[in-house]
Amino acid sequence: MEQEQSKKRKIAVGLDIGTTKVCALVIEENTDDTYNILSCAVTENRGVHRGVIVNIEKTVEAIKTVISTAEQQSGIKIKDVVVGLAGDHVEALTDVSTITISNQNNIITKADVDRVISDLSKSKIAAGRRIIHIVPYEYIVDGQDGIHDPIGMCGVKLQANVHIVSGLETALKNISVCVEEKVGLNIKKIMLEPIASSQALLSDEEEEIGVGLIDIGGGTTDLTIFENNVLRYTTVIGIGGNNITEDIRQTVLTTAIEAERIKCTYGHTYLPSLMKDDNFQIGGAGSIKPKDMKKSDLCRIIQPRMIELFEMCKYEIEEKAGYGGKLGAGIVITGGSALFEGTEELATEIFNCPVRIGYPLGIKYKGLSDSIENPKYSTVVGLALEALKFNDKCEIEYLDEKSSNDVDADENDGEDYDEEEENSDGKKKKEPKEKKEKRSLKELGKDFYNMLKKF
Repeated sequence: MEQEQSKKRKIAVGLDIGTTKVCALVIEENTDDTYNILSCAVTENRGVHRGVIVNIEKTVEAIKTVISTAEQQSGIKIKDVVVGLAGDHVEALTDVSTITISNQNNIITKADVDRVISDLSKSKIAAGRRIIHIVPYEYIVDGQDGIHDPIGMCGVKLQANVHIVSGLETALKNISVCVEEKVGLNIKKIMLEPIASSQALLSDEEEEIGVGLIDIGGGTTDLTIFENNVLRYTTVIGIGGNNITEDIRQTVLTTAIEAERIKCTYGHTYLPSLMKDDNFQIGGAGSIKPKDMKKSDLCRIIQPRMIELFEMCKYEIEEKAGYGGKLGAGIVITGGSALFEGTEELATEIFNCPVRIGYPLGIKYKGLSDSIENPKYSTVVGLALEALKFNDKCEIEYLDEKSSNDVDADENDGEDYDEEEENSDGKKKKEPKEKKEKRSLKELGKDFYNMLKKF
């Protein structure tokens, strides 16, 4: 009986198709509100530009690579995923929907709330676009505003003020083509990436008193604002880590690969906080010889671009969203470029409010938790957490022996033999080898799961 119950597990997968990388995360929810990280697979992606798929073949190849790796690491067959959406084609607007409460007692029910929101799915948006999220931020009942949960209240008229996020239909279709048609996975949901990141990084207290989340990706930067535990504002800025790489490449006259390497290894964003101005070497290419460079000179390339990015975010927060001086929890910065030394100090000076770097950390993550302790994995962790909402405990399909690369999967028809030995008649005979126990990935996956339970 205990063995049958152990087969039922709540496991889900997030898939982040980014500009520079594709990442798949396999996560399991435990009964004590903790999570086991069963696999975190990542590979380079050359099929996406500024968050939008521009090459189907290269994107499919990257997705297949991470899914195969994630399956091998976790020992579990992946079928369903929640996929992230990014890119400067994403737009947001506010809208209003009003309905009449028709039941005899005039008591607002969940069905009424669902009805007022579903009416907004018919909102008029530009041709060629599709609604991704409808997020209510306020309800008004018979003129009484400031209501966040109207269920159970009495009223005749219910109004919902909502935040509608939409994206290009073609961008969404290309995601479906790559993930469903070419790779054979089922998409449970397409989710805006900054909303996913917020689930992995922000606390309920931060979202209540007001917080801005800046997610610096490879091609774009996503800005979202939360207050009273609801999404208030979102926008996409067309600057990302790749712009910094290109700035370095053009300034020091090197390859994009070498520019990316020195950016990630020696990058610093705030000159006053640079403690040691060490020299480092820039690799040569072709007839170009290697040369030395100071960290301060590299900082002078990176810092102006980061200042430009943060100033654009500040303008969006203060002028467009109207939240200047109203973010009680300050700013949380995440994404790969948040790892630069000096980022927190530079952002604090520009935004003039509390700033922290967002990591998906905490005691609630177990197993391979060290593999996600990096701002660049914030989005995929959030996508995986969202995917868990669609899954109940069920029997898990493990990889079978034939689908694994285990060399023991192929059995010989005859027996294996030790070296020949002479018998009492002087003739040589072959002694059969003791057969080694062969174990499938299904059995190994169970052992791995049992091991994680001990943490």
